[in-house]
Amino acid sequence: MRTPVAWLRRNLVVIAGLCTLAYLILPNLVVTVFSFNNPAGRFNYSWQEFSLDAWKDPCGVADLCGSLGLSLQIALWATIGATALGTAIAFALVRYRFRARGAVNSLIFLPMAMPEIVMAASLLALFLNMGIELGFWTILIAHIMFCLSFVVAAVKARVLSMDPRLEEAARDLYAGPVQTFLRVTLPIAAPGIAAGALLSFALSFDDFIITNFNSGNTVTFPMFVWGSAQRGTPVQINVIGTAMFVIAVLVVLAGQMIGNRRKKAQTK
Repeated sequence: MRTPVAWLRRNLVVIAGLCTLAYLILPNLVVTVFSFNNPAGRFNYSWQEFSLDAWKDPCGVADLCGSLGLSLQIALWATIGATALGTAIAFALVRYRFRARGAVNSLIFLPMAMPEIVMAASLLALFLNMGIELGFWTILIAHIMFCLSFVVAAVKARVLSMDPRLEEAARDLYAGPVQTFLRVTLPIAAPGIAAGALLSFALSFDDFIITNFNSGNTVTFPMFVWGSAQRGTPVQINVIGTAMFVIAVLVVLAGQMIGNRRKKAQTK
């Protein structure tokens, strides 16, 4: 007969994975629940009564939607810039041999290992010494710089796994360099590029430390949340957080469905 100990050993990895997943999702569930709360005071930390007022007017708090729109705008442009530069760097590091290639390969990953506060202080000193006024553009430059390494890592891993014989076959069939890149290389590297872009968007939208050092008088959504926590957290912040969480889950599910359909189509 199977004993409980044997069953536990056989399913220990699954149980540990489910417990870890529950631990990660629990804060999001708390935020979702409290987005329907009607707090008695300024702080939304204890449950009072169910209410849809915050969902009916998510922009009811002054400057909340303005800071949210600014964060989305910065994240979008940072994603475009970091993805374009990171993809080019990844292909250069994998496909070409040049002097100091090893040094560049090592230095490009420093932002991933460096504490954020060190990079934030360094960028602030750079902007001040150059006489650049802190604001939207300094935030954007800083975000592109720290997102760049993550894009390079994602795209580089994908490029290394590519079969060069596919590109050689395209050239044998008289495809030009541009045509080979657009029809063969780019579609194969697309999952890595998409992963780097999504990661860049999430990191840029979520960043607080580097943004706080280099923002000047510009207020992004994470800075607005931090400032609101000092005075009283409005329920609308939980509404925005819940909406962002649901959108992220839907994007992941859509990606899984598209990937499964492509696998089924390839097997037929």
